[in-house]
Amino acid sequence: MNILLVQREGIDLHHILFASETSRLVLRFYHPKRLPCGVKISVTSLGSALSLVSELRWYIRRYMQEVLFEVDAGIFCTRRLAEDVYYERVTILQKPWAFRRLYGFRDGKLVSNIVMSPGSVIEEYHQEVIGVNQPLEVWCTEEETGERVEPEPLQDAATEGSEEE
Repeated sequence: MNILLVQREGIDLHHILFASETSRLVLRFYHPKRLPCGVKISVTSLGSALSLVSELRWYIRRYMQEVLFEVDAGIFCTRRLAEDVYYERVTILQKPWAFRRLYGFRDGKLVSNIVMSPGSVIEEYHQEVIGVNQPLEVWCTEEETGERVEPEPLQDAATEGSEEE
């Protein structure tokens, strides 16, 4: 199982976690890997993943945009759903999962967060993920499909550096 810690814009999360003695101690038995969007940490179980995330809660509030748990190859879930599974409020995670979001990353930044329709597949959202380097299917709770995180809108690469002030 992997934990994906998505950093806030302008943050080098890997550097921050290793610059602090407290987080270095928390992570001493893990080998966090730097990713363009943040940090990936491999753990042995959901319980250890939730425990580690709990230990990093101060850093999460301050430096992270999102914490995701990889439940299957390429399929992630939110912290709320991971806690529901751990505390047995949800008994089985199985495909197809009805409550999902599609996260789109471009150059390491979360640029889209779309609620997916039950039974749909990522390929059906071609228009919404234009310009995205990496789309991620994120399973969530029913309540989280009503929430909308508003990351920065997608822009053409040609206009990115020429915004008016």
